[in-house]
Parts: sequence; structure tokens; C-alpha cells
Amino acid sequence: MSTTLDAPSSEHARTGSHPSTAWFLPLLRRLHFYAGIFVGPFLLVAALSGLLYVFTPQLEQAVYSESLTGTASAHPLSVDRQVEAARQTVGTDAAPVAVRPAPEGGTTRVMFADPALGRSESRGIFVDPGTGRVVGDMTVYGSSGALPLRTTVDRIHRDLLLGEPGRIYSELAASWLGVMAVSGLVLVVLHRRRVARGRRARVSLVPRPRDGNAFRRTRSWHTTAGVWLALGFVFLSVSGLTWSTYAGENVSRLRTALDWTTPTVATDLAPGSGSTGGDDEHAEHHGHQGHTAAAAPGSYDAVLATARDAGLDSQFVEIRPAAAEGTAWTVAENDRSWPTQVDSVAVDPSHLHVTDQKQFSEFGLPAKLTQWAIAAHMGLLFGLPNQVLLAVGLVVLVLSGYAMWWRRRPTRATGVAFGTVPPRGALRSTPPWAWPLVVLVTVVVGLFAPLLGLSLAGFLAVDLLVSAASRRRPGPSRQR
Repeated sequence: MSTTLDAPSSEHARTGSHPSTAWFLPLLRRLHFYAGIFVGPFLLVAALSGLLYVFTPQLEQAVYSESLTGTASAHPLSVDRQVEAARQTVGTDAAPVAVRPAPEGGTTRVMFADPALGRSESRGIFVDPGTGRVVGDMTVYGSSGALPLRTTVDRIHRDLLLGEPGRIYSELAASWLGVMAVSGLVLVVLHRRRVARGRRARVSLVPRPRDGNAFRRTRSWHTTAGVWLALGFVFLSVSGLTWSTYAGENVSRLRTALDWTTPTVATDLAPGSGSTGGDDEHAEHHGHQGHTAAAAPGSYDAVLATARDAGLDSQFVEIRPAAAEGTAWTVAENDRSWPTQVDSVAVDPSHLHVTDQKQFSEFGLPAKLTQWAIAAHMGLLFGLPNQVLLAVGLVVLVLSGYAMWWRRRPTRATGVAFGTVPPRGALRSTPPWAWPLVVLVTVVVGLFAPLLGLSLAGFLAVDLLVSAASRRRPGPSRQR
């Protein structure tokens, strides 16, 4: 693959850019191109697995219907009796780490710690509330209560089933998705400033499928989709990074430093205790969900009734027994379809009174935005459009990007030929005043999102080396 080295003056003449800023557009175009080529496969896997993930609740209902469907009964068994039935299956000495009473038409889920399972995994026993019969026994993952099918899809999306090393892929995808969206939007805006107003100025908002050759038609669809979906992609990038290994850790530190963590109930029964951020909203992805067994016996029905009296009205709740002597039980709403139903209470099991309570309405704005962002990223909000639009749009953009590259290949080349690439020379034409800015941006990005910073620095370094090698190559460059 050869590249034409346009002189800075010719680039200015060709683009019509002002000499003081003409270096920026070619650099941005080249960055957008190479990022798309090399990160495109990661984005494609993330989009397809993410699209599949948002449908896994429906798939779980179909695959595990026997374990998730309860018998209709006017007088269901008490939660205590259902828990006892689950304990008989696991072993009478076992104490549940959490219990999710059956919603309407469903089964009660009793979860036990199992040292043979991985982090954030528990053994789930499913009990029919109408008959008390155990109808399921399988591994449950995370605070979302994912069953094996959804867990597998989630891990493909997160780490390609490769464990911690595989999470590099998802962090790179999340990091570069935002860069690609913003750089593409800037390229469109700068390009529109150089063309006449009117019909040409609207081309980025409306595709022109009959315009010119196949390359121009593909570019029209690529540009239009990118403009309309750019904001959504930036949101997916930012929210996705909160689950990542390196950038996610920095996000957590920033939230803690700014006191943006989600409030949680205090479980210490000593007077004056309090808590402002114990549980992790991303527990189902990080593997931080606790598995401490109950320290003292108590009545699940009585604790649940106390929580209901305190205002917890969602049919989806989780009861967690006391983790140690002198601590309270907790009851928390976990309706994943609507992020405002996350109220929780701490209950003294001996005296059956609420010792602490947290309501979504009392959360600070950052904590509320976190709940909404998590639900939106996981496809739980706004129904089918949110589940499909961004994922399908990202697939279309990746494939159309590769199609444009392919359609720009030399038509008379023998053997395998690739499309042309944006010309080099942008870095060489960068004015002295801009170099500190480029370095500063790279360093700041690298500190907050290390994988993005390293890959960005690598791109700049390789581009400089290849450009230097091309200048030392004898003979003129071949014009494409």
C-alpha cells in the first residue's frame, strides 16, 4: 500500500483551510480512518454482543421457563417455608446470602454462597411459591441475577470469555467509540463549512442513495448515520468506560472524591451509624457482590412486611440477612426495568423496625444520573428503539466504513489490493505552538483512560516513523 505525501501548501489549496489550522483536519481524518480500521472489529463484536444481551431477559424466560414460572395460588407459601425448602435441597446447615420473593407468576429465588463458584456467582435455588417444590438449581450471577445464558453473553460482551486479559478489548472499544463519534462529527462540520450552503449543507442529515458512484453513496449513509447517532455513541462510550478495568477505576476514584457515589443503607445497629456509598452499581460486571451468610436467624416474611410498611412497593425486591452479629437485614428494590425503583431499608430483625432508609428521590443528581445511565446502557429504558437503534447503527457504521475503504482500492491492481488512506504530512505541518497541545491532550487522556492514551500515542509514533521512512525512500511516491 502506497501513500502520497502531499506538501502542506497543496493540502491547504486542496481543502481551502487556513494555514494556521490546516494541520488539524488531515490529522483528524487520518486518526479517524486508522482508528476505524483497527478498532472496527472490537466495535463490531461489542455491538453484536450488546444487541444480543439486551434480549437475554426474554431469552431467559423462554429457556428457563420451568424454573422461572410459578404455580398460581390464592394462598402461596410463606417466604420462610420456601427458604426452608431451598435449604433442604442445599443442606440444612446452609444459610442464604439473599432471597428474592416471587413476583406475580414467578418463582422465589434463594441464593447460597458456593466456594466452587467464581466471584459474584451464587447457587440459585428456585422454589414454586404455590407448591413449595424446588423447580430449578443453577448458577446466578451478579446483582442483576443473570442466569447462565445471560452470563455467557455478558462475558462475551465484556471480555470475550478470556477473563481479565480479555477486558482490554472492551475498554479499547468503549474508549475509541467516543473518539470515533466526536472526530467523525467534527470532520462533517468542518467539511460543511467549506461547501456552499443550501442543498449541499443538508447532505449530512439526509442520505443521498442515488448520488454518484458506490463510494459516494456508501459515504452518504455512513455520514448520515454517524451524525444522527453520534450523541448516543458518546453516551455508550462514557457509560461503558465506567465498567472498564483501568479507566473504570479512575472513574470510581473521581466519584468517590467528589462524593458522587450512590447512597446505601447503614446496617450497623449501633446508634449514629451511617453509610453513603457501600454497594457497587456495577457489581454484576465487576464481581464485587458480597456472599456473606446470615449471622442470626430471623423471619423473612416479618422483615419483608416491615419493609413494605416503610414504603417499598416494587414486586421485585431482594432480602439480605444480617452479615454479622449486631447488623441489620436489608431489603432493596431491584426492578431492573425502571431505575427509580431502587429504594432500600435496613431492618432490625429482633425488633422489626427500620433502622435506616434510602430513597431514590433523596439521591444526589450524580447518583441519579448513574442509575439512569446504567439502565440505558444495558438496554432497559425506552423499549425496543433503545435496544436496537444504537447497536444496529454501530454495525452499519463499521461495515460501511470498511466498504468505503474497499471501494477506494486500485481497480487495476493485481492480487490483493486495499483502499487508499488519507495522506500523511499532517504531523510534519503541525505548527510549533500546537505540539504542546497535542502532547498535553495525549498525556491527559492517557492518565484518565490509559488504554486509549497508549493506543493514541502508538498511533502518533507509528505515523511519524512511517512518514520518516517514506521520506528516506528513493524515488517519488506513487500517486494514487
